[in-house]
Amino acid sequence: MQNPYLPYPVRIDEIITETEDKNLKTFKFVFLNPEDEEKFSYQAGQFAELSITGKGEIPIGIASSPTEKGFVKFTVNKTGLVTEYLHNMKAGDIMGIRGPLGNSYPWETLEGKNVVIIGGGFAFTTLRSSIVYMLENRDKFGEINVIYGARSPGLLLYQDELKAWEAAGDIKMHITVDATDDPDWKYNVGFVPNIAAEKAPPADDNTYAIVCGPPIMIKFTQPVLDKLGYAHDHIINSLEKRMKCGIGICGRCNLGDKFVCKDGPVFTLKELNALPNE
Repeated sequence: MQNPYLPYPVRIDEIITETEDKNLKTFKFVFLNPEDEEKFSYQAGQFAELSITGKGEIPIGIASSPTEKGFVKFTVNKTGLVTEYLHNMKAGDIMGIRGPLGNSYPWETLEGKNVVIIGGGFAFTTLRSSIVYMLENRDKFGEINVIYGARSPGLLLYQDELKAWEAAGDIKMHITVDATDDPDWKYNVGFVPNIAAEKAPPADDNTYAIVCGPPIMIKFTQPVLDKLGYAHDHIINSLEKRMKCGIGICGRCNLGDKFVCKDGPVFTLKELNALPNE
């Protein structure tokens, strides 16, 4: 059995600066041992711990899709010691990945259903994984709507892919920014919950919503989905709560009788309603 505390060694294969403020970078990792890649079998929605010897580790959602082979991707926001060190590393450097950890979005339940993805800011990482996964298995899903926003155009992630998904025509993209003075901006202007109120389809038994973003975005998106009639077991949230060990041992991410890192980070709203309001 794999030691849950032992990371797999990986090499940084490529680094992409995603945003104009340079605080968000996507790291493409290649496993040093092919058998480790086979062991690192994940689904869209899961996360892993990025490990740097002598610095520590950080839990980050997996941005690549399990349909993408030969590498794994993470988009990292520069916010602290480990992330700042990682941002200064170069292609070819060696570090570790521990995981995959947590649960995933409920893909067996979602097959054959319409899916509305609502995301904001740099929390779009596991949603990127989900979109790529669904597009690679397009015949397994109904209508796909994506509502994604950032504070400004220069802070949107995966901009080339956003354009490609829009051009593909088999997915409805609703991109928005909080505000912009760019005269060439051709998409929406407004907060994600407001755009969701305009663009998200009304609820039915065949439609599920996946919501991932800053807590304030989730808070104001929920009334919109309620008004549209979404049942709480059809609203799937991915939580951001301070995690450390990633396997439910340290207790830092305890929520009632659940651990976000182990029992989540994906919960339906119906499940969350049964937990303490934290």
